[in-house]
Amino acid sequence: MAVSVPGVSPQEMVAIAQETFRRCTSSSSSSSSLPERRGKGVAIFWFRSDLRILDNEALIKAWLSSQALLPVYCVDPRLFTSSTHYFGFPKTGVLRAQFLMESLADLKNNLKSRGLDLLIKQGKPEDILPLLAKAHGAHTVFAQKETCSEELNVERLVAKNLRQVDQPLLKGLSTKPESKTGTKLQLIWGGSLYHIDDIPFDCKCLPDVYTQFRKSVESKSTVRACLKIPTTLGPPPNISDWGTVPEITELGFQKPKACLLSSSHT
Repeated sequence: MAVSVPGVSPQEMVAIAQETFRRCTSSSSSSSSLPERRGKGVAIFWFRSDLRILDNEALIKAWLSSQALLPVYCVDPRLFTSSTHYFGFPKTGVLRAQFLMESLADLKNNLKSRGLDLLIKQGKPEDILPLLAKAHGAHTVFAQKETCSEELNVERLVAKNLRQVDQPLLKGLSTKPESKTGTKLQLIWGGSLYHIDDIPFDCKCLPDVYTQFRKSVESKSTVRACLKIPTTLGPPPNISDWGTVPEITELGFQKPKACLLSSSHT
C-alpha cells in the first residue's frame, strides 16, 4: 500500500517502494549478505510500535534463530479504551487508529511478499503470546525493546507468563533434550538513529543540553548501515486463520469524515 503524495502518481509510489525493497534485499553474492540461517524450531516475532520489515534487527535475529517464523500483532484493547494518566486524554484518537490499521495492512502485504503473513489477534500480549508459544512450541519470542513505563510493564508480564509455558526443549538447544523449559522473551534495541550500544556515554547520564549530545555522537559514533533482508522470510508455522486487520468501527470509533481544505485556505 503506497502512501498518497501530492504530485506523485500511485504508480510512481509503487515503483519507489519496490526499488527501496530491491536495494535492501540481501544477495548471496553480496559481501553484505546475511549469515546462513541455521536456527531450529519455531520463533515468534511480536510486532509492537515498529511496523516495518526493512532494517529491523529484531526481525532478522528471529528469522536466523528459527526454521519457521510466526509474526504476530496483538490489538491491545488498552490502547483504544484507556486514557492518559494525567488529564485523562484518550490514548488513541480516530485518526491515529485509522493510520495504525492502514500500517498493519501494509505490513501484512509486505510480509506476504516475503513468504510470511501477519497473525492478528485481539487481546493483551501477555495473554496471547504464551498461548501461541505453547501451541506452536516456540522457543523464543523476539520483539523490539520499548522505553516507556506502560510498555515496560507489558514486557514484564509477557516475560513472566512465557516462563510458565511448559514445553520440551528442542534437540540441539540443550544438552538435556528430555528437560522442559519456558519460552524466552528476547528484546532487541532498534528505536534510535544511533544504536544504544554505540553512543559514547551511559544512557542514564545523557547530557542535559542537546548540543553536547550532538557533538559527542558526531565525533565518536557512527550510524549503523541498514540491515539487508532475505528474499524470503518463510516458512511460517501451520496457521489456519491469520486474522484480518480490524475496521476502526470494531475498535469503538466512527469513520472520520474526509477533511478537504478549501481554496480560500491555500
